[in-house]
Amino acid sequence: MSDSNEPSALPNDQAERAKNHKASFKLEKIYRLCRKHRRGAAVVEFAIVAPIFFGFTLGMIEVGRGVMVQQILTNASREGARRAVLDGATTSDVTSFVSTYMSNASVSAAGLQTAISPSLPTASGYNGPVTVTVTVPFNQVTWGPSPIFLNGSTLTASTTMRREGVQ
Repeated sequence: MSDSNEPSALPNDQAERAKNHKASFKLEKIYRLCRKHRRGAAVVEFAIVAPIFFGFTLGMIEVGRGVMVQQILTNASREGARRAVLDGATTSDVTSFVSTYMSNASVSAAGLQTAISPSLPTASGYNGPVTVTVTVPFNQVTWGPSPIFLNGSTLTASTTMRREGVQ
């Protein structure tokens, strides 16, 4: 019985394949006609999406640079405070150390300001806290020609350590 069913199934299978081939050919013809009317659609879509995409990308780069410089400022203020609490440290020593640290980190020191509070005493018996604050305008450290997203921002880091003088 199975032998008699196999030959009859084969022609039906071929007929089904031919029918499906004609249907797919018709669909392909319809798709081809639709594609003719969509010329330039990709260009228009790109023109709409590209400025938004590039804006987000440049914004992420600029904010990332801001975070990186903020971390460098924090490290510079910490290292400056470590210098400031040593016996015999002077304000000019701390300021020059912070400037050197920033230039070694490839951050322009054009607008860099270092403040030490209170001013370092010359007496070695002072045991109070010393605060080193490092400030730089973001437009001095941005990689872009003009900061778009963080324009006018000032990056600041401050570290306080206790001075331990020898008696």
